Amino acid sequence: MNPAVNNLVISLAAMQVARKIPFDDPQVLVYVRIAYVATQVIVLGVYYYVAQQIKKKNDQTVLKYVEPNPMNKEESKLVTTTVRDYDLAETSKLVRAVYMGCAMMAFMHLYMKYTQPLFIQALMGLKTLYDAKPVAIHLLGKPAEGDLKRPFKAGGMFGAASDPQTDKAAIDEAEKRVGKKDD
Repeated sequence: MNPAVNNLVISLAAMQVARKIPFDDPQVLVYVRIAYVATQVIVLGVYYYVAQQIKKKNDQTVLKYVEPNPMNKEESKLVTTTVRDYDLAETSKLVRAVYMGCAMMAFMHLYMKYTQPLFIQALMGLKTLYDAKPVAIHLLGKPAEGDLKRPFKAGGMFGAASDPQTDKAAIDEAEKRVGKKDD
């Protein structure tokens, strides 16, 4: 199943369960807060461990791809990096997403007094951790093929239009554009 659909189904199910939880009970609220914080600490700890594993493997295989510009196909840029640097950058994006989620949750819970999202985000944090491609490769030991082939597919709203291009023709064309700009 598509991860976006999967997230939606889990969120809706978690909302139904959250409606049954008595968040007005101070003791229940404390446990939900502890669960949320513990989940975020576990997620950050796993990402830190994955980053250490990436550094330890130190895979210097060159990775070339064309990062498309969805607004202007002519301004797609050629990216040349190593597998190590690419995986570290992807892990860094995941860590930033956790911090951003914590900031939004702090605002929603502490300022706006919402309690249900704490429960839902505790579950979604674990789901996101399981779906993270660097975690699947470096922690779960899955081979980097198919969906886990680098560069990772974005799979967002724009679908294939925003996915990196790895075919030789696209790379050669981007190298020609870079060569013309240098002249």
